[in-house]
Amino acid sequence: MLKKIGPAFAMAANTLRSHFFHTFLSILGMVIGVASLVGILCLIDGMEQYAKDQITKTTSLTSIAINTRATKTVNGILVRKDTFACITYPEFNELRKAITKLASAYLFSTQSIEAGWNGNSIVSLLRSTSELTGTDLKLKSGRLLSQNDLSAKATVAVVNSTFARLASSKDSSDAFIGKKVRIRQQSFEIVGVVISSSENPEVYVPITHLSSAELLSQPPSVIVQAENVADVPAIKDSLRSWLDTHYQARSTDLDVLTNNFRVEQATQGFTLFRVIMGMIVGISVLVGGIGVMNVMLISVTQRTTEIGVRKAMGAKREDIVLQFLTESITISAFGSLCGLLFGILGTMGAIPIIKAVTKVPFQASYTANTIGVVAVLAVVVGIAFGTYPALRASRLDPVEAIRRE
Repeated sequence: MLKKIGPAFAMAANTLRSHFFHTFLSILGMVIGVASLVGILCLIDGMEQYAKDQITKTTSLTSIAINTRATKTVNGILVRKDTFACITYPEFNELRKAITKLASAYLFSTQSIEAGWNGNSIVSLLRSTSELTGTDLKLKSGRLLSQNDLSAKATVAVVNSTFARLASSKDSSDAFIGKKVRIRQQSFEIVGVVISSSENPEVYVPITHLSSAELLSQPPSVIVQAENVADVPAIKDSLRSWLDTHYQARSTDLDVLTNNFRVEQATQGFTLFRVIMGMIVGISVLVGGIGVMNVMLISVTQRTTEIGVRKAMGAKREDIVLQFLTESITISAFGSLCGLLFGILGTMGAIPIIKAVTKVPFQASYTANTIGVVAVLAVVVGIAFGTYPALRASRLDPVEAIRRE
């Protein structure tokens, strides 16, 4: 059987070459369908790659967050839990020991306050934190919070440049060092000014100042920054294991999240979009397949005598089926190849237009998956729409076939 496949494809190529334009015009629908499918897949692949690049640029894939789930859903309504697990500073220190890979970690809680300054109040974000090293903050003046500040519950604070600008547009950042800011009826000495990407005024104080009630009111989160993105899964597993062991049944109150879920969500969304658009454009491929069947049925009718002679000379039914199936696969492969080329050329022409309209540095992506889809499609269409004409040809009676001439 395998020895017959090569000669069968050679015979199919010779037959189609003699009716080239007739064959091409008959499968034009398939060429258009495959070109549309290739164009859609390449553009979607490009969109997916662009989305992943943007996610990578705007978020750190080496970050792991532990957040407290303080609410639950009852009858479709979100309500606050009566009790839930909450990570305290001593527990955070124990948690850090469970991290076996190179990573930095800090504990923080955020809430809005009115910070008193020179008799005025500045609405700010109060960030109670375990440390400021390892964050994206850059020191401008003074110093950052230290471990001694945490241990001694020192009444010291660090403000960001936005707070400094709102407090006094004239004074330099150095002028704030040593001055007092009032938070909840307590004075904190400013020991540093930092530059942050936030446009909101922010005040940073040691998290050890928060009471148990304040921790439950604004449950703190843990941020772990891995040195290597490859270590993120192992660190995540170790954190989850420690939480399950330490909090046991209450560990479900704490979620361990990584930014990879955003990439996974984007991938799932584009996969869904790819399948839906593929099914829509697949209608054009179906029309092209019907064109292939039409070409083969016409070929069977025109070559009745040839089929009769072959069967009279000893050709078996499977030989006739193989002959017409190889012709069908050759036709669909030729149409798919033309569609692949036209699809790639079409996307190359569309990209400059998309860039000009959207002002987005977007590029189509030509992947091996797209080429693989086209290759499989060519074989499937050839077999699916060539089987009936091949079977019809194989059932012809040789005597009746020769007599028709």
